[in-house]
Amino acid sequence: MIYQTFAKLYDALFDPDLYDDWLGFVQRELATPQAPILELACGTGRLAVMLAKAGYNVTGFDLSDEMLSLADQHAQEANVELPLIQGDMLDLSELATYQTVTCFADSFCYLPDEAALLQAFKQVTAHLAPTGQFMFDVISPYQTDVVYPGYMFNYRDEDQVFLWSSEAGEDPHSVDHDLTFFTYNEVKQAYDEVAELHHERTYSLATYKQLLQQAGFSAVQVTADFGRQPVTETTTRWFFVCEKGAR
Repeated sequence: MIYQTFAKLYDALFDPDLYDDWLGFVQRELATPQAPILELACGTGRLAVMLAKAGYNVTGFDLSDEMLSLADQHAQEANVELPLIQGDMLDLSELATYQTVTCFADSFCYLPDEAALLQAFKQVTAHLAPTGQFMFDVISPYQTDVVYPGYMFNYRDEDQVFLWSSEAGEDPHSVDHDLTFFTYNEVKQAYDEVAELHHERTYSLATYKQLLQQAGFSAVQVTADFGRQPVTETTTRWFFVCEKGAR
């Protein structure tokens, strides 16, 4: 399962500045600050904890039990209340209704095709209040087609090594990430290897807007740079703010 094998390593290496940017984006765009927020694909809960510390009523939702275990640990360390739910974003039928739903770190790009993406959007719509707000981000085709192919990143410290390489995938606007961790095992006095292949896929901006409309969103705003810049041809990540109905 994606990320489940090395959730702790993923959590340790993720750029913390990005969480500050996502927090700022939500705070600038949130229309009803006191209403319940559902954070889909909350991962290790870093953003959810920051939202809770800022006074928001947030619930975290993720597919990975190991990620949620870390999210609970982070919430306890921060001394905040953070309800956590394990489940698949393609089936939110057991959830309550929320005023705002968020989903960041291009989590929707891990869905296999347009049909699954539309299903996820429809699930969000079904669990939003009548005037609900939906915020998310996805990588752009410029990122998958131009930036990622041939990309490499290596990290090393005393206890671990991380190798990341990316190549174009078989599907249009897709990319395969080969991720390998080596962590030092003191008992064996050797490095343990953990490797996973992650497949991301994105679509044209027109496709996203069409699917959102089909899912029941009446207004869709798209920006770049965490909502600070307009979209250009070289934008690497799109940020969406969608309204379910008129306020």
